Formats: sequence, structure tokens, C-alpha cells
Amino acid sequence: MKNTSSWLLLLYGLPTKHATARVNLWRKLKKFGAVPLKTSAYVLPDEPVHYERFQWLAGQIQDGEGEATLIRVAEIEGMTNDRIAQLFNDARSLEYKELSDTIQTTLKNQKKRDSVVEGLEKYQRRFNEIKEIDYFHAPAGQDVEMLLRRLERVVMPKTGTTAAAKLDTANFVGKTWITRPRPGIDRAGSAWLIRKFIDSRAKFIFGMEPHKHSHALPFDMVDVEFSHHGDDCTFETLVKRFGITDKAVLKIAEMVHDADLEDSKFQRCECIGINAVLDGWAKSPISDSELLAKGVECFQGLYQKLRR
Repeated sequence: MKNTSSWLLLLYGLPTKHATARVNLWRKLKKFGAVPLKTSAYVLPDEPVHYERFQWLAGQIQDGEGEATLIRVAEIEGMTNDRIAQLFNDARSLEYKELSDTIQTTLKNQKKRDSVVEGLEKYQRRFNEIKEIDYFHAPAGQDVEMLLRRLERVVMPKTGTTAAAKLDTANFVGKTWITRPRPGIDRAGSAWLIRKFIDSRAKFIFGMEPHKHSHALPFDMVDVEFSHHGDDCTFETLVKRFGITDKAVLKIAEMVHDADLEDSKFQRCECIGINAVLDGWAKSPISDSELLAKGVECFQGLYQKLRR
């Protein structure tokens, strides 16, 4: 997450009779990406543009016979900076999820090309709106970005593409791999696959900007080699690039695809439960490494079951 050393708090009170003003204020706070701490207290990172916005809102509240106080604080009692930042990521994740669901629906009905073209433009605008207030780079943003790339390929399919060359696992021993925080089904499955079939000594780190970790191999991120390509999720990409032919792995690849992309391509539901469990763990206070370890354990158990 982006480091923030101080925060802006807007505390306000409006007369109960001013229902319209209350709704208008809520809409503006939402547009600015502010998150509530309490019923009448909103927070934004301490930046000049946000200070001007809160100043303007405070003036409007006072003009509407309300009370408003703007405060700059270094810390908020009972909440770490990381926890406050997580409130922003939680809010943005909900918005990204809503957009993701809509894009998934369009992908399932892609035969109506005109509606797909119109939808792509609309979804891109909405994505840009959310990204503009995604102050701490919520990992869910890249999920939406990869979905938008899939939709772009429906509108403008590439022709004459060739399969990527197979890779030798011997060149990938003892590597560090980087992926987004709060790993879900595709990232957890891919980490298990890497450790099991590609690089048993692999180490995993987390971040949103792989260029800052030039020694690490990025996976399941936008515009990287080991990620979504065509209709494949990251797990499938790794299976194909490294020529993995284990029958149990190929079954798991179908399960991960359906759970991650939600397109029912293979009619596999086995990994949907693992995905739900990972989502639940992701909301608990465990670290990214602990979350990934739990996911890897789930996949190892699934693999052992399928092998038998």
C-alpha cells in the first residue's frame, strides 16, 4: 500500500430536515473516494487536492445550516495506518467486484457484438472512475483490468497468433515470484503449481508494482508473461508454457479456470468452494504469506484426491 503519514478528517452535522442535502453530500463523498469512520466522519489521505475538496464540502455544509470541522491528524486512535488504508481498499474492492460481475455477464453473452462494443466503452469509463479514487491500489483492480482485456479481444480478435515457446523448468530453480496481495483461487493454485512442478525452492512475495522487484518473476498481474492470455487463466498459462501433462493437474486447470473466470467453460465446480474459503480467509487479519500457504495446502489436498 502507498505510505501515508497523515489523514484528513471531515466531521459534520446536518439538520435532520435537510434530507436532500445529506444525500447530495454522500454522493460527493463517494465520488471523491472518502470512506466513513463513523456516521458523520469521513477520511481521505492528506493530499492538497483532498484538502481542497473537504474545504469545499465544509463550506457547503455550513451554508446549509450545518456544522463542519476539517482536521489533519497523524494517527487515529485504535486504528493503524494500514487498517485505515484497508478501509479504502475494501470500498474500492466492492466497486471493482460490481463492475467485474457486469463484465462477466457481457462475456457470457458475447454473441451480441454491438452490445459488447458499447459495454466495453462503458466499462472502461467506469474502471477509470474507480481507479482514479483507488488511492492504495486495491488488488481487485487488476482482476477487472484483465477482464477488460478479454473483452477487448472479443471486440478486436487477434489473428495469426502463434503458441508461445515451451520453457525449461531447469532455468527456473530457486527463483522469487511476485504476485498481488490477498491471493485468490488463480494465484494460490498457480503458487502450488510452481512449487510442485516448476520450482520446488520458489519464494513468493507480494506487491502491486513488479518493476520495483526486478529480481522477481511476476505472475497473475497485468501485462506480464505468466498471467491471463487469450481465454486462459494464469494456472492454464503456466501449465502450457511449462508443458505439464499430469492428468490430475489438467483437471485442476479446468476447475481453476471455471472458478476464476466464471464462464462455465468446463462445467467444473470443484474449485468454487476453495475460492469461497480463500475469500473468507482474505477478510481475516492473516498475512498474505499465510493466506497463500493455506491456499497451497488446499490444492495439495485436491491434487492428492484426484491422483487416487
